[in-house]
Amino acid sequence: MAENFDVVVIGAGPAGYVAAIRAAQLKQKVAIIDKQWMGGVCLNVGCIPSKSLLKNAEVAHTLRHRAKDFGFSFDNLKLDYNVAFKRSRSNSDRLVKGIGFLMKKNNIAVFMGAAQFKAKDTLTVTDKDGKVTELKAKNIIVATGASAATLPGITIDGKKIVTYTEAIMQNTLPQSAVIVGAGAIGVEFATIWNSYGVDVTIVELLPRVLPREDEEISKELAKELTKAGITIKTGIKFESIAVSGDKVKVKLPDETLEVDQALIATSFTPNSKGLGLEAVGVQISERGFIEINEKMQTNVPGIWAIGDVTGKLMLAHVGSAMGIVAAEHIGGHETTTLNYDMMPRATYCHPQVASFGLTEAQAKEKGYTIKVGRFPFQANGKALGLGDYAGFVKIITDEKYGEILGAHMIGPEVTELLPELTLAQMMELTPHEIARNVHAHPTLSETLMEAAHGASGTPIHI
Repeated sequence: MAENFDVVVIGAGPAGYVAAIRAAQLKQKVAIIDKQWMGGVCLNVGCIPSKSLLKNAEVAHTLRHRAKDFGFSFDNLKLDYNVAFKRSRSNSDRLVKGIGFLMKKNNIAVFMGAAQFKAKDTLTVTDKDGKVTELKAKNIIVATGASAATLPGITIDGKKIVTYTEAIMQNTLPQSAVIVGAGAIGVEFATIWNSYGVDVTIVELLPRVLPREDEEISKELAKELTKAGITIKTGIKFESIAVSGDKVKVKLPDETLEVDQALIATSFTPNSKGLGLEAVGVQISERGFIEINEKMQTNVPGIWAIGDVTGKLMLAHVGSAMGIVAAEHIGGHETTTLNYDMMPRATYCHPQVASFGLTEAQAKEKGYTIKVGRFPFQANGKALGLGDYAGFVKIITDEKYGEILGAHMIGPEVTELLPELTLAQMMELTPHEIARNVHAHPTLSETLMEAAHGASGTPIHI
């Protein structure tokens, strides 16, 4: 006999578990299903453990390269990456347990197993022992996420040729590595590994690192990564990658690199197969993404989709926002419409990169007459005190109305500075209001105020 629910969520990552909690808050009877783990990729092998490793990398970099700047010296500095790995797992485990607690707190039924549609309002869940449970629901939310895509002709063996999943779960590091892909995952792993002394080469097909970011940001990041000792090869397509003895041979058009490990960090593919979506008539794109409207509804009434499986913007915080919107529509609660163009983007390399909205080139392509306000971190007292002052803040505005079209930052803790600007844009504030908002001194956030002054044509400290 099937168990009945108002809402069943498939996938317990940042999109799914947030949707489940919000639906429960709106008095829905809720269940959540996941075949592997609570918290999804983000908490287990993505956002959370990687940030722990990046903090260790920051300390390691300081000790290896900048100790004298701070008056420290060592006779025999030893860096133990295994300790960093254990700390990352501890932090991950702590938050995963927290998600389990939140499910209990909100009376959400948890089913661990593989979900499949039997009908548009019915799911079967098969657990690891083969036991099948049937669930019926008025609304089913698909939040199954995405997985690392493999490239043609490359065999991922999990040891010599790896994706981010294997890379983040290894407690030792190679002496040398090639990272294929200069997106967020590629440059974050490059930062971690380089800080621990790994000889890192990044190979990117497109003309620049972080190719989706503003061109000035990419240029500045490439400069800083190169300064740190990372070799960057952009605009290059590799010819083959294969294990040869105890090495990996990466064949490029003009040379062959021999390294201990290759990390494939290129793209993602949606986890939409095997759910029986086609059988119940859910529309799926050629690339496998589930088609949705602004309410997160699919073409089949009662079936919704959120997060990476929709391909809207593959970021954990966007998935969470989508989950809240879907739950509120289901619960008949007032909600909002998401503007994916204005969602925040954060990359935790060193220096950090944070942005939202249109790049300078995109704004011009759309026909805007723009004003750009810039401010460098090397003119900021707090950044100088931190000894971390590479980079700048860049705010792009429409000259006619002063509307904020986008912002692009590279520098210390810029991922923490971003919300002031995204909130300003959402509330239709102009740089004038940001500039008139008194910022505490000395803080990194003063760079936002200074860039806003610059966009208004009245820069103070530059």
